[in-house]
Amino acid sequence: MASGGKPGFWQRLIGRAADASPSEPSTLPAMQAPPPEADAPEPRTGTLPSGLHDFELGAEIGRGAMAIVYKATQRSTGRQVAVKRLALSREFSAEDLADVRERFMREARAARALEHPDILQVVDAGQDGRDAWIALEYVLGRDLSLFTRAGQLLPVREVVQLGARLARALHYAHSQGVIHRDIKPANVMLDRVNGSLKLMDFGIARVGDGSRTRTGLVLGTPSFMSPEQLAGLTVDGRSDLYSLAVLLYQLLTGTLPHQSDSMARLMQQIATEPAADVRIHRPELPESLALVLAVALEKRPELRYPSGEQMARDLDAVLVMDLQAEPAAPDATMPQDPAFAQTLRLTPEEAGQNRRSPAEPREPHEPPPAS
Repeated sequence: MASGGKPGFWQRLIGRAADASPSEPSTLPAMQAPPPEADAPEPRTGTLPSGLHDFELGAEIGRGAMAIVYKATQRSTGRQVAVKRLALSREFSAEDLADVRERFMREARAARALEHPDILQVVDAGQDGRDAWIALEYVLGRDLSLFTRAGQLLPVREVVQLGARLARALHYAHSQGVIHRDIKPANVMLDRVNGSLKLMDFGIARVGDGSRTRTGLVLGTPSFMSPEQLAGLTVDGRSDLYSLAVLLYQLLTGTLPHQSDSMARLMQQIATEPAADVRIHRPELPESLALVLAVALEKRPELRYPSGEQMARDLDAVLVMDLQAEPAAPDATMPQDPAFAQTLRLTPEEAGQNRRSPAEPREPHEPPPAS
């Protein structure tokens, strides 16, 4: 439960925002936005050393819309890493490419400065001809997209615990002036055997920000984007917390707070329609958890949690007060999300950045590994 000088969940609920009109100023402190990029000095000697030649690329272990990920060995240290190669020249026009590459290097430096146990470490980054690459800490596990379907959902207590850890990881990143902009299940790696959790791809979503010619949607996966992000407005950490709430909603129910077969209709829902109470899909969930998600999914950023730490404290309070017993699982026959809301990168057997931990038990529906 939140304590200290800023109002926490329970205090805020008593006289909160339902009676506030849009014209009334918010009493909630806003999360500080990072300084404008133009003001950030570009270091003359890069803090990202060496180059792609320092990495011996191995097997492909992941693929996305704009990147391919390889398992690799860093020659200078002998450590195993994951190298993500981004096809910038395929996605951006020639007149935008130089700006995009410069933006990528700036974001990679900012992401490399993040040191948190639940954030995937950036090892190195650079340019490869007209394209770019980034080397990342290599971790075992599966991305959370595996656990977003009815019949494969994680226990509710585990989801809430993961949510609190992710909220605190975001609080740390935001305090360093770094916004993620693409929180979704495919960008979170979980190793349940070792208890490892890693938030991935800091800085990658920012690469296309402001480009006039990037094909498709520039920032994030639309189902997880905040209303202000969809509108192309300046975002701060509260946008990441909105996306985290969408992620938790999907992990708890196997569905999303807003769904439509039409992209235009989906965007309209996110921008204007309140998210459905999570208990519509799973009535056994505690009211306190539904209210945490409702606060984080507010349309107006000033009505959301002002920091990830406050959201994490309220999730901790839900665990202590209302989740002593595991709620019943939702109906496994519920319809799946539309195609553009899916976040699987590969087939279920190869989901995520890295392969499964050898000690991790296989899912019941999966075949045993070949001998």
